[in-house]
Amino acid sequence: MVPSVPRRRYLRRIGNSTAIYVASLLAAKYLISRDLVEGPVVWILGLIPGLAVVGIFYAIAMLIIEQKDEFIRMLIVRQTLIGTAVALSISTVWGFLENFGLVAHVDAYWVAIIWFFGFGLGGFINRISHGTWGDGC
Repeated sequence: MVPSVPRRRYLRRIGNSTAIYVASLLAAKYLISRDLVEGPVVWILGLIPGLAVVGIFYAIAMLIIEQKDEFIRMLIVRQTLIGTAVALSISTVWGFLENFGLVAHVDAYWVAIIWFFGFGLGGFINRISHGTWGDGC
């Protein structure tokens, strides 16, 4: 089945953001670890991968906004809320444990990684409870 117009736009946005993320992360790791850049360039190289992840969140938000099918939109929103609940729950509990010296520090970007895991889990829960992943295809 051919993906819907909102789904095609979503896939294009995700693809672009992911390509920028991978390329910028590899370039930053290479250049910074070899001390080939310094000063403001390091800041720029550090910001680009994070902004690419923001682009992924933007793609998901636009999929919700552009989706005309209310059932599919509800599934995507539900999936997003599950991802948010998982990420906020784990990061909050971990933060308190860290605050009391019970666990090691974890870099903040892991919250987004946990969110993506929760987002995938939300799709799986949609499939189990509603019989579809909610992909709009």
